[in-house]
Amino acid sequence: MSADSSEPSEDMHINPSRAKELAENLSSVLQKIQSANSNGSTIRLIAVSKLKPATDILALTRPPTSHLDFGENYAQELLEKATLLPRTIRWHFIGALQSNKCRPLAESIPNLFCVSSVDTSKKADQLDKGRGTIIERENKEGREVGRLRVQVQVNTSGEEEKSGVEPGKETVELCRHIREKCTHLELVGLMTIGAIARSKATTEETENEDFICLRETRDAVAKELGVGEGELGLSMGMSSDFEGAIRQGSGEVRVGTTIFGERPARKDAKVKGEVEEGGK
Repeated sequence: MSADSSEPSEDMHINPSRAKELAENLSSVLQKIQSANSNGSTIRLIAVSKLKPATDILALTRPPTSHLDFGENYAQELLEKATLLPRTIRWHFIGALQSNKCRPLAESIPNLFCVSSVDTSKKADQLDKGRGTIIERENKEGREVGRLRVQVQVNTSGEEEKSGVEPGKETVELCRHIREKCTHLELVGLMTIGAIARSKATTEETENEDFICLRETRDAVAKELGVGEGELGLSMGMSSDFEGAIRQGSGEVRVGTTIFGERPARKDAKVKGEVEEGGK
């Protein structure tokens, strides 16, 4: 089965009790998003499914949740899951991405909705080439595929171990490059993964410094490039701080463990998951 398929692999079996648990967890997160979203803006919830089986994702795509936005951190894992699961899913790549993995990823998955971790012009160029290839191929077969949405990852915390460009000129120039040179990409916003310490120190009465930094960086990019602030979104906030991120203007949050539970070690993760008793 290829990533073009619209139906899930037939050998995946959803555990009803697990499906119920996932639906309840997702519903709880959505309720918290609604409570934090005082201005009624549209908030996209990316369910971060890295190292979780495809059966968990499949369960959430079905009623009553019918959720379609899922985030992955590892290119190979995403490629495998995309071949198993419906094309209706909107895949978001949110992990560190090596330059040599950009083109294969972009040219293999027609329903790759967004790459949120672009931090070099080289990576943007490779994604652009890959998307161009798949647009041409899909159009020949009568299937429409548009530009690939991308977000520039900004290292707002200054932590050396974090990916991302520095706020300021470096971010502006990368955004300019994408808008002017990458015809198969659509720059839709900026993304950050904030410092854990800052996240823990944030309360309802205080603002997270990383989120302030990303918002100010977005405003500066919009001014420099002559685009409306509304054209560039903010992707910030995870399981521990998504409510605060929404209060500070995030239009997209990435929540994993609160929905799926603790993750296994990478070496123990199974893409298909365990087959139910009696299955092959």
